Amino acid sequence: MNSLLGQFDISEDQIRRVVTDTITGADDGELFLEYRESESLMFDNGRLKTANFNTDQGFGLRAVAGEATGYAHSSELSEASLRRAADAVSAVKGGYSGTLAAAPSRTNRHLYGEENPIPSPSFEVKAKLLQEIDGWLRDKDPRVRQVTASLVSSWQHVEIMRADGHMVRDVRPLVRINVAVVVGDGDRQETGSYGMGGRKGFGEFLTEESWKFTAEEALRQALVNLEAVPAPAGTFDIVLSSGWPGVMLHEAVGHGLEGDFNRKKTSAFAGLMGQQVAAKGVTVVDDGTIAERRGSLTVDDEGTPSARNVLIEDGKLVGYMQDRQNARLMGVAATGNGRRESYAHEPMPRMTNTYMTGGDMPPEEIIASVKNGIYAVSFGGGQVDITSGKFVFGCTEAYMIEDGKVTQPIKGAMLIGNGPDAMHRISMVGNDMKLDPGIGMCGKAGQGVPVGVGQPHLRMNQMTVGGTRA
Repeated sequence: MNSLLGQFDISEDQIRRVVTDTITGADDGELFLEYRESESLMFDNGRLKTANFNTDQGFGLRAVAGEATGYAHSSELSEASLRRAADAVSAVKGGYSGTLAAAPSRTNRHLYGEENPIPSPSFEVKAKLLQEIDGWLRDKDPRVRQVTASLVSSWQHVEIMRADGHMVRDVRPLVRINVAVVVGDGDRQETGSYGMGGRKGFGEFLTEESWKFTAEEALRQALVNLEAVPAPAGTFDIVLSSGWPGVMLHEAVGHGLEGDFNRKKTSAFAGLMGQQVAAKGVTVVDDGTIAERRGSLTVDDEGTPSARNVLIEDGKLVGYMQDRQNARLMGVAATGNGRRESYAHEPMPRMTNTYMTGGDMPPEEIIASVKNGIYAVSFGGGQVDITSGKFVFGCTEAYMIEDGKVTQPIKGAMLIGNGPDAMHRISMVGNDMKLDPGIGMCGKAGQGVPVGVGQPHLRMNQMTVGGTRA
């Protein structure tokens, strides 16, 4: 794709002068340009319910002065809109004289090529596949009452110009397939869902083997829940499965390790650098460099190359995730975690792919060590208070563990705890670290960005479980 600067009605040199004049005198800033194509199809209850295609482009101009930020954006790429934005943004420099921060380091790495996943396969082929998934599931089990299948894709091209005129470009494909199933037996109905995706083309996800696996997993979870009994309430040893259950780590711990919450001292982890914040053997990493993963980027939305950042090492807090503004104010280096939802949003410290590394325990030995507990295989929604670290997470697939064996499925189990406290309750770390299948989306301050999560099997001692059975 040609440079987005060419969409303006003024020359590249004129754009550079406006950007330089706007940011000079501030501490930092950039011009962020974006072009995005997106498509979504959803087949629901036996028919194609939605089919959307959208293109969007625009710019965001920012100047940072101390803790203050001036930001303006527009979907119109013109000299008039750029100069109006510059006038608004420059107001943040009133009476301020800053020293422009050094530009991000450069990289020759390119995680993704120019391939756009949206045109291939065609719209008609995608719609037919969703219909086939619906019919296949209904034929497979007469208890299937509703099927919702969706395909979502986007292709994003970004350019970031700094005050010195240096330009960084990145291309970011993203796809996802998701299937949800409602099954019923008499008056009782239960649901199950499964999805896969990543920063690549649809190719591997739309093969018959792949979509059938996705559909079968959704059906399997729904049928498990159909047999589940109400979850008990009380205090139990918990075993978390590998992969997607890392979403609890992401929410209960990851957000608390983002730089802005720690600079403002509103995180439960603020001021604990170098201290033991988790059990020994626990190492947590945020890595935006893993090719084709949902949270991976060549550079973040400020132009800083993504990196593998160790946050907790053997239980000790060793790092936070930083954008450029918070890193400068805290006197540390940016970590490649400055992310934004689109050109209409300012960047802030955000996670990429956040996971716990593997240990040395076989998963079966972890389960066998529990006499009376709960095996949490998958999570749905949850709530977290960043300041206190308190969290509540609902299990979408869970089982009782009795005398070291997985037994009856349960429904309605809610894990309740405190992030820092829960990290100290980890007593066994499995040797099967796995990333999620590519479905994560993270919200913060009204902005959503794609992320990855992951972990091995874990044992957590004496966690509080909310349920409906005493």
